[in-house]
Amino acid sequence: MKPKTRLSLYYLATYLFLTGLGLLFAPQFSLKLLLSNGHYESTFVQFTGAFMIALSVVVSQIIRHSVEVLYTTTLAVRVFFIVVIVWLYMQTKDPLFLVVLGVVALGVALTATSYLLDKRTN
Repeated sequence: MKPKTRLSLYYLATYLFLTGLGLLFAPQFSLKLLLSNGHYESTFVQFTGAFMIALSVVVSQIIRHSVEVLYTTTLAVRVFFIVVIVWLYMQTKDPLFLVVLGVVALGVALTATSYLLDKRTN
């Protein structure tokens, strides 16, 4: 059992859900809160928000059912996202991507640390 890792996934589910809600229902306001200096069409931003809410539901089910085999998958997917976020920032220089990078990187650090601590105690 990996209780610390499971607990760290609440951060992931929470930021996906709350950010997704903001992007879905207040897309341009949310972009401003995320320090964006780019112009993004509201419809695509809203779609991104809906996608994030759907991902938060999947992560919530991973937590709810303690699907430990997917814990490392959540790390791998977020590492992929970090690479993409850095690439997008390099293309656009939009601070939004630095904010998102910070949020995602913190989650990866929490989950990776928790996973290693859980592995050491088992």
